Parts: sequence; structure tokens; C-alpha cells
Amino acid sequence: MTTRFSHVGICTSDLERSVRFYQEALGFEHLTAIEGLGAPFDSLLELPGSRLDVVQLTCGAMKIELLGFPELEVSGDGERCPMNRLGFTHMTLVVDDLDATVGRICELGGAVHPETEVDSPHGRILFCTDPDGVRIELMQAP
Repeated sequence: MTTRFSHVGICTSDLERSVRFYQEALGFEHLTAIEGLGAPFDSLLELPGSRLDVVQLTCGAMKIELLGFPELEVSGDGERCPMNRLGFTHMTLVVDDLDATVGRICELGGAVHPETEVDSPHGRILFCTDPDGVRIELMQAP
């Protein structure tokens, strides 16, 4: 059996804002964009009759797919989920300069959670969130 990782999908409340955040704050690069996906993807997503806009971005070997629903309201409160909630909890990015990255995150609509910062044998580690509350762990190697 052969399995390989493809991507992680992230629902956004504002697709353009999220693209800008991931590119400018975290250094992701544009891969592809598709607007107005309908059938059969509306069935796949269990949102009959909906249309979907997608932007795929890469960072090293990681690929994320940002999802925008121009005709639907998205659900959720945009608050970061607790780490002990079932399901996806976070993504981790290794950065060269934690302080500079934190500055860009704040400038581009994300939030930094300084109470989570630790110095560890792996370096400085800190949690932040994207503009929609997706938890991102930042690591700066020692």
C-alpha cells in the first residue's frame, strides 16, 4: 500500500486576507488558484449547490489549501480550539527569526499568544493563530 501526504485544507472567512497572511507573515508561496468550483465538489463537501474558491500555497514540503465560500456563511467563532479537542490541533513551522515572524503575524491580522512561549531543548516555541483562529506553532531552532 502506498500513501503520501497531499495537503491540509483550511476554511477561511476572507480568502484574500488569509492568502496574504500565509504569504507575507509566514513565507508560503502561491501554487494554484481555482474559482467557482461547483459540482461534483459541492457533493464531496456535503454542501449541495455551493461554490468554492481554492488557493493552494506551499512552504517547503507542506501544502495548504485555503477555502473560500463566496455564497455561503462560514461557521465557527474564530477562536483557537483547545489542544485537547479531538481532531486537527495545529501546524508547526520552523522559522529563522521568531520575533520578526511574530511582528508580521500581528501586522497581518493574526494573533500571538505570548503566554505559550517556552524555551526548550528544541529552541524557542510559541503558539499564534491565523486571522480565523487556526493554531500555528512556531519554532526557532537554538
